[in-house]
Amino acid sequence: VLDDGYKDQAVEKLGDHKPSGPYRGGKYSVYEGGTRTPFIASWKGKILPGVSDEMVCTIDIAASFAALTGTPIQENEFPDSFDVSESLLGKAGAKGRDHLIQQDNGSVGKFGYRAGQWKLVSLGSKTQKLELFDLSKDPSENTDVIKDNPEIAEQMKERLAKYIADGRSR
Repeated sequence: VLDDGYKDQAVEKLGDHKPSGPYRGGKYSVYEGGTRTPFIASWKGKILPGVSDEMVCTIDIAASFAALTGTPIQENEFPDSFDVSESLLGKAGAKGRDHLIQQDNGSVGKFGYRAGQWKLVSLGSKTQKLELFDLSKDPSENTDVIKDNPEIAEQMKERLAKYIADGRSR
């Protein structure tokens, strides 16, 4: 976080450095620059070196570790955690999660909802301004394609609203 209220000259000392790399946004943002980060997993003798493009989230550690240890989890526990242990272990053909909900710091009601190649951004509950991005073509979220894909945006908007109303995504 660059401007977090502290007088530490973080913004002034930034220079040409871009903390979020090629991605839009930063920490506490619902854009990829706020949440897309490398996830490094290491377990000697269990995880082979490799790279995966599967989507995982730190919240998935709970369900994944439960699965790896044979610990059952109840329906009401870890409501947003998915078992992505096979992806973490680097198993061939393993899949990560199929969707991810991103939220700003919780104070403004902004959400990002990723599903497959698509990302819907809801810029606040009062305005209901929506943006849609095709991350397979535009991972930096520069081009809003909602006007060209209204049916995809509407389906994603409905799913996001359901997850929010349910208070869980699993």
